[in-house]
Amino acid sequence: MTRIHPTAVVDPRAELGRDVEIGPYCCIGPGVILGDSCRLVAHVTLSGPSEFGQNNIFYPFVALGEGPQDLKYKGGPTRLVIGSHNVFREHVTAHRGTEVDRQSGGVTRIGDHNLFMIGVHIAHDAEIGNHVILSNYVQVAGHVRIEDQVAVGGVTGLHHFVTIGRLAFVAGMTRVGHDVPPYMKVCGYEQAVRGVNVEGLRRWGIAEPSIEAIKAAGRLLYGPRGPGSPATLAEALGQIEANGLVDDEHVRYLVQFVRQRLDGAVFGRAREMRRSDTPQDRAHFYRFGQPEERR
Repeated sequence: MTRIHPTAVVDPRAELGRDVEIGPYCCIGPGVILGDSCRLVAHVTLSGPSEFGQNNIFYPFVALGEGPQDLKYKGGPTRLVIGSHNVFREHVTAHRGTEVDRQSGGVTRIGDHNLFMIGVHIAHDAEIGNHVILSNYVQVAGHVRIEDQVAVGGVTGLHHFVTIGRLAFVAGMTRVGHDVPPYMKVCGYEQAVRGVNVEGLRRWGIAEPSIEAIKAAGRLLYGPRGPGSPATLAEALGQIEANGLVDDEHVRYLVQFVRQRLDGAVFGRAREMRRSDTPQDRAHFYRFGQPEERR
């Protein structure tokens, strides 16, 4: 049975699944599709157009599905699409996409079985996979892609168009300005690679032979440079391919990820190459407030 607290406001154009629980002072707007067995604890705002799967739980002061904080946005009916079994803790926000972003199709996407801790923000056109943990106050800028089984420590900022590869670990208070390679640990202002995320790989059941292969590839890619070691990333990739490490599927993916970044990524962000906006998309903002003769 669906339970709606008498102080909640639910627009008649919203679609609610079965066994939904909507607590005190929640607000659900038009165009919201809420799946079965979702629970809104209290003071939750869901705006549309947005879609939510099953068994999601929303804690107080979560606000999802509002328009993006983006100068390109013209007010169009873009979307937020969220899967199932996600936990949104207090004060988490996530915005819809933008019309001009051909890469995302104007959709911000979040997968399944994710945990978003207090104060996380997910900006427009972001893409978040499955089994992701974002700790308190992680700030995800627009167009960011976070692949599956990633963990990000608290008070970390992710620059727009960054990609975080699967099974990576980002330490708290890291400044993420370029792509994070899969399976690796990074930390600090310079986003330095500190080794392989061995503990995370074991938790997710990656076989030990694969872990050893990833560690060998990681030493070549990110180990000290000197006599007997590759002088560049490109040289390291060549050695990994030559010595058969790419026979392992995970190493093969790591090589593919790093090579994509080397092949023309902008500021170390491969997704930035495909950005579709132009200065004209935001020019209207900068015209406001100028003297009449300069407009």
